[in-house]
Amino acid sequence: AAHGRHKRAKQAAREPGPAPRRERAPGRKPRRLGRVLLLLILLGLAAAVLYAMMFMPRTEDTGGQDRTGSAGAGSPAPTSAHDPASPSSEENGESGDGSSDPGSDEPQSTEPAGLAKGFAVRKDPKGFSVAVHEGWTRRGENARGQIRYIGGDIELVIVAGRDKVSEFGADPMAYQQNREAELAAFRDSAWASSSGLKRIDVGKTAMAEGQFSWRDTSGRSVYARNLAMLIGGRYHVVLAIGPADERRAVNRHFEQATATYSTTG
Repeated sequence: AAHGRHKRAKQAAREPGPAPRRERAPGRKPRRLGRVLLLLILLGLAAAVLYAMMFMPRTEDTGGQDRTGSAGAGSPAPTSAHDPASPSSEENGESGDGSSDPGSDEPQSTEPAGLAKGFAVRKDPKGFSVAVHEGWTRRGENARGQIRYIGGDIELVIVAGRDKVSEFGADPMAYQQNREAELAAFRDSAWASSSGLKRIDVGKTAMAEGQFSWRDTSGRSVYARNLAMLIGGRYHVVLAIGPADERRAVNRHFEQATATYSTTG
């Protein structure tokens, strides 16, 4: 029995006991994960700032100006309208032999700043001022109260207060579309179209404008831009008219005229 105990004691001495446990180092993985999350957050913030700088709209001062300007008695009319072509002399109501006025009736010319090259403002003896091309010829007032400036195939027709509000009403849009004599050929044509029709109110001045196209009695396609203004209880009309294939030229003469038209007496 003693021999057996000695043998077990030796075996126990030879057999190593359980190894001591090592303490785990503080978690590297949580620290590494924290760094990754922080880096992702910083990258997201940087991307948001970059996006805002590149794509967010910026506030700008446009300095825009109303295209109609201010208009009224003795002040320029707005610069806007649409183009129709010009009817013949008979359609515009011209009477007489078609000769230009004698020198005593010729309007005076002035040249304010802002006019296109080749234009001058003429002070007409019929009580208005308007910009007309320097080479154009003035035709005196006809039976329909029209003053006409002619340059080749394009005409500028001015009516300075012929129609009264008491007779034709105070709605310039209705006047332009239904009553204005200068557009009678448009209303009578079997083929006609209009666009850009609108009313403009500046202060106490009411206006209507539009673009008109039609075929005249000879079958010619014409294009006109029209502006009807209520000034002092009367209608004033500025109409530029010419062949349909000269729209750009009609527009140019119309815009110069409406930008400078004013009553002078």
